[in-house]
Amino acid sequence: MKKILLITLLLQQVYASQSMKLLYVKNACNSCHGMYGEGMGASPRLTGVKASILYKRLKNLQAGKPRSAFGTIMVSFAQMLNERETKEMAEYLSTLKRTSNEERYDIEYDPAGDGGS
Repeated sequence: MKKILLITLLLQQVYASQSMKLLYVKNACNSCHGMYGEGMGASPRLTGVKASILYKRLKNLQAGKPRSAFGTIMVSFAQMLNERETKEMAEYLSTLKRTSNEERYDIEYDPAGDGGS
């Protein structure tokens, strides 16, 4: 019985992580925060931030309280998350690991691409 419970909990964590990754991309979070949560321009880095802090920030955004003028766009994105998704998103984002730009994008970048557009 304990093994079944443990396996069930593990599968729930994997599913939650994958669904949050999909939601992160679907909601275009990566367009400002980067695919790895590294932050871009005025958009803050999310990697290396504790889940409790990310959760608090998401809750503040849902209440219409951004940390800066640039953050006002995040209010509508955060408000689309229900309570479960808010918790799971904070957990997912807290698992993102820092890597160097070279490690992240050189692997994914194909210089031939689509002809250099």
